[in-house]
Amino acid sequence: MSQQPDATGAHLAATQQALPGTYGAHMRREAVAGRMTRTGSFPAVAQPPRPAPPVRERLLRDLLGERRLALGRTAADRFWGVFGALLVTAIAAGARLWELGRPGKLVFDETYYVKEGWSLASLGFEAAWPDDPNPAFEAGDVSSYKTDEAEYVVHPPVGKWMIAIGMRLMGGADNPMAWRIASAVIGVLAVLLMVRIARRLFSSTTLGLVAGLLLAVDGEAIVHSRTGLLDQFLMFWVLVAFGCLVMDREWARRRLADRVAQIVEAGGAIGKYGPRLGFRWWRLAAAVSLGLACGVKWSGLYFVAAFCLLTVVWDMTARRTAGVERWWEDALVVDAVPAALIMLPTVAAVYIASWSAWFAHPKSYLRDWAAVNGVTPPGWWPDWGWAQGAWEAGRSLWEYHHMMWDFHTGLDSDHNYASHPLGWIVQWRPTSFFWEKYTPGQGPCPADAVGDCATAVTSLGNPLLWWLGALAIPVVLVLAIRFRDWRGAAALTGIAAGWLPWFQYSWPLADRTIFTFYTIVFTPFVILTLVYLLAVGIERTSRRSGDRRIVCWLAAVVVVLIVGVSVLYYPIWTAMPVPYEYWQRLMLLPSWI
Repeated sequence: MSQQPDATGAHLAATQQALPGTYGAHMRREAVAGRMTRTGSFPAVAQPPRPAPPVRERLLRDLLGERRLALGRTAADRFWGVFGALLVTAIAAGARLWELGRPGKLVFDETYYVKEGWSLASLGFEAAWPDDPNPAFEAGDVSSYKTDEAEYVVHPPVGKWMIAIGMRLMGGADNPMAWRIASAVIGVLAVLLMVRIARRLFSSTTLGLVAGLLLAVDGEAIVHSRTGLLDQFLMFWVLVAFGCLVMDREWARRRLADRVAQIVEAGGAIGKYGPRLGFRWWRLAAAVSLGLACGVKWSGLYFVAAFCLLTVVWDMTARRTAGVERWWEDALVVDAVPAALIMLPTVAAVYIASWSAWFAHPKSYLRDWAAVNGVTPPGWWPDWGWAQGAWEAGRSLWEYHHMMWDFHTGLDSDHNYASHPLGWIVQWRPTSFFWEKYTPGQGPCPADAVGDCATAVTSLGNPLLWWLGALAIPVVLVLAIRFRDWRGAAALTGIAAGWLPWFQYSWPLADRTIFTFYTIVFTPFVILTLVYLLAVGIERTSRRSGDRRIVCWLAAVVVVLIVGVSVLYYPIWTAMPVPYEYWQRLMLLPSWI
């Protein structure tokens, strides 16, 4: 009995020859499976040939995963993707905005950044202040700065501009709430971003809401959202850049699937090199965000290096999955080189632009250094007037940065709350921003109190969340390597960029004064490691309903416990007056005092 040619089999054979890589191997396996079905043990019933899925559909499934393609398909999922995100954001707003003006004093490094932001917005440069200016500033006298003398500051201006904008929008700096409103708004927006980023990262609306909720109730995030410091803004722009790169990853893979499918369906072959993807706007947005992060603090540079490497690795794996033979070379030439030529100059341009007020104002610190010291341009430099002025300004800014570098690398003054980065991940030595003790009837302590009262602003992360995060990091490292899972690698990259570089400034390599509150910049990524473990647990038990229920119940219990711990610690994150004994009971470790 003769057998008719199988059109589906011919199509699969031609396609697998065109795609020699991972994707081609995948199609060959399905072709074998199809032949096994046709020659199986039930020959009496003729089965019509099943058409092969379109090339683009198959590529999308391999490049993005079935869970991502299914995200948002149902009305319920779309509803909770929006309403749930708004609900979690509302929780974050309540925790950050309630009694934001408490305490009514400049706490910790607010004494620098709030006043610098006010003078920057008022004069165009950070002015020097007289001795002991805080009492007058806190009482509403915000004009005691010296209008003809610039202050030597050691951080770029973006964060201080954001603080200043908040004060301007709130009507002035005589209200403590105005000092912190920018930090609070940025903290609320960070939670909303976290929900949407984690939702796309893990292809789950539920997991996105869990990630956002954990950020909404964490102590580091709450304290920095209620304090006028710079690190909050650094965290925000880093998170924005990460979200843009996650979007770029998906956009690039969809574009790659489209263009590979066009080639294959036209009868062509992918061969050694794959198609170009065109201009990548999400990458440009990430570069702008990273430039703003560096414009807040120089430690944003670590994220520039880490995120650029991460996005190139994503491109390599995409081209390998799509069947490009020389995927590594193709990704370097077609993706990595253009990325470097676009991202790095953009980061530098945005950073330099953030100093525009310094360039514009002649009284800015060291603005005329080159002219005063007689430093002239080299002979090959154009002698046009504007070119000469640009060279002098640039050379003065370079000298200023040299001074800033010397300060940061040589800072070794003793501080009671200085800490080694090894202990940061378990919050071993949290930073006390504010602490006062009152007797009954004094200050906010009620007259009928049975004992003394305490008010505190302690930059302490939720202990349960951070201790679980410390345990999760090595587990996620193993799982990310074993499963080659880009999600775990992405979370760990954020932690590495925000944490590991600080070891070079600590004993035994150096002895610079550094603090645990720097961990705010990688707090979102610690949370993503925890949520990643939950994602793996759910995905690996998808066909075992009993085991999956255990994973979900365990996760729910952990989340409820973390929220409960945050409720207990909320008073000492927000300067609420509490009994002194209550504060003592919350200090679980001697190093917390």
